[in-house]
Amino acid sequence: MKTAVMYGAGNIGRGFMGQLFYQSGYRTIFIDIDEGIVSALNARGAYPLRIVSNGGVSESQIAEVSGLLAADKSAVARAITGCDILCTAVGVNVLPNIVPHIAAGIKERAGTGTELNIIICENKIHAGGWLRDMVKQELGPEHDVYIDDKIGFVEASVGRMVPAPTDGMKEGDLLRVWAEPYYTLPVDRAAFKGAIPAIQGMLAESDFEYHIQSKLFLHNMGHSLTAYLGKLNDYTYIYEAVSNENIRHIVRQAMYSSARALSFEHKKPLDDVLAYADDLLDRFGNQYLMDTVERVGRDIRRKLGEHDRLVGAARLCRKHGIDTLYIKLGIAAALLFGEEFDLSGLNLDDI
Repeated sequence: MKTAVMYGAGNIGRGFMGQLFYQSGYRTIFIDIDEGIVSALNARGAYPLRIVSNGGVSESQIAEVSGLLAADKSAVARAITGCDILCTAVGVNVLPNIVPHIAAGIKERAGTGTELNIIICENKIHAGGWLRDMVKQELGPEHDVYIDDKIGFVEASVGRMVPAPTDGMKEGDLLRVWAEPYYTLPVDRAAFKGAIPAIQGMLAESDFEYHIQSKLFLHNMGHSLTAYLGKLNDYTYIYEAVSNENIRHIVRQAMYSSARALSFEHKKPLDDVLAYADDLLDRFGNQYLMDTVERVGRDIRRKLGEHDRLVGAARLCRKHGIDTLYIKLGIAAALLFGEEFDLSGLNLDDI
């Protein structure tokens, strides 16, 4: 059986990639810092995944799984050395912390000369080059040729919404995870080394820059804008906020502006991009996800970054002469979110 190493056993790891790997015939080794989750994965070899939407609920078991503690660097390196594919879903801020472990595995693997593709499920544009540069720095120039020739740093655009599980969602099982039905994972076709693996739901796209920008400037922008406006209206959950017609109108118009800019930038049919925006708005209204305004809105400084969801979307709109009024309303709401952070260095010019 093929083996996948999944770095991160959290929402996306178990709630999305674990399902894709299992349904594609992989045994999955989850690497995580949570001893309870790792122990439970090893004891049971499976976990429950509940797919939820306003139209219905279903649950299945994701099997052929095990766990490794991230602190066991030698075991992690051995797993990476022997796996068929590696994936990360740990968060942008955590990714640099796992580079030494990934590098150790690549160093051991270099002796075999085999290819390894790393699917990077992190919310950052050009995460592939970023991770590659960090791994190269960790290993030194003597491994550059092997990395360049044999290691694929494959960016992914993760669109499935997987909420942080509450105690109520777990229903006494710390491994239970909930997710929406959306099942598609666009990845960067050009970044693969060797044969592209057959993984259900994974779409290897040649025009990947469009997919990564649409995730950030449509999905993430609309989601966070809903959170910031929701906070101003004292809502707890995203589905509550997006059901407010005034909020929904502002979010829709902001997403439509971004959709037009994306259509111009990537020469995509406007109707298709607008339809995707409408689908996202409907998915934000999934009440079973119980996604909170606080979770979606937090980490404001990063989310107001020059190339991130709000300011980045506004700049793309300005590039194509598209009005940014509704996106600016989202930025203003973000500044009123209530999270204390240092405004110095933020560049909000030309939006």
